Amino acid sequence: MRRLWKGLSSYTVIGVANTLIHWQVFFLLSVAAGLRQAVSNLAAFCVAASFSFYMNALYTFDRKLSVGGYLLFMVAMGALSFGVGHVGDRWRLHGLLTVALFSALSLVFGFLFSKYVVFRERSA
Repeated sequence: MRRLWKGLSSYTVIGVANTLIHWQVFFLLSVAAGLRQAVSNLAAFCVAASFSFYMNALYTFDRKLSVGGYLLFMVAMGALSFGVGHVGDRWRLHGLLTVALFSALSLVFGFLFSKYVVFRERSA
């Protein structure tokens, strides 16, 4: 079980910085610019995830950066981001609840997806 979560602490520290970036961009777009939550959440995700992808490749998973891995991560997690934003729009959730829900889901699913799909150890 310990092996499953190896690297989670580093991922979490980077995730805190990611979350601060994400929330700031989200609220700037949704409140100041008046965009829908789905669009705001997706755009904020793209900015924050680009930062965290680079940092996690270097510090959490110690892997080389790849365009394919970046695109895979951005598409999969971006779909989750847009989906949570869409639910926020449909259910008329407060923006804080929308980004908090996405942040929690992103921490768990993003870590597992990164570890076992995007940055998995390749057999020689």
